[in-house]
Amino acid sequence: MSQTPTTRPRVRATDSKHRLFTASMELIGTRGHQQVSVDEIAKAAGVSKGTVYYNFGSKNELIGELLNYGIAILFERLGPGATHTDPEAGLRQMVGEALEFIAEYPAFSQLWISEQWQSDSQWAGALAQMRNDVIGMVRAALSRLAEQEPAAAGKPVPDLDALATALFGATLILGRDRQVFHPERSIEECVGAAMAFTAPLR
Repeated sequence: MSQTPTTRPRVRATDSKHRLFTASMELIGTRGHQQVSVDEIAKAAGVSKGTVYYNFGSKNELIGELLNYGIAILFERLGPGATHTDPEAGLRQMVGEALEFIAEYPAFSQLWISEQWQSDSQWAGALAQMRNDVIGMVRAALSRLAEQEPAAAGKPVPDLDALATALFGATLILGRDRQVFHPERSIEECVGAAMAFTAPLR
């Protein structure tokens, strides 16, 4: 089934929400979400616990909302590449922006990776939607590239859904691998490695 790109709302970057996002991601990245309390998140963000409960109801609802907030930030960063006049340059820009986002918010990407394939995750629905939205955007970019550069030697165009999934997965894992094991590896090197997945379109 093909992925349909989703138009997400622009980030409403209120100061308190961004501080909650940053604080929760830092704490979760250090100890895991099970070991972090609402009190700690509120204190680190400089807001009252009551404010958190009033706006979100529970820690799980808070983290679910912050996952959506984080992906909205990512979508805004991917936007210019997705509409670039040169499909290949735009796709490279998207991969680079995704890698920069992972470098800036490593705990967010780690939470995404660790929870995405957990069937009992509290945020399974939100994570599935995030995945579909991003893959849909990547697929649209690949489709534009395929239209400009039909597969060489008359070969059929590959399954763009599978290719978009592979490119998304490779970028996510490359970004985390760079953070944890290969900090010396440049963003541009990682972009080049991920873009190898587009070879069937050339």
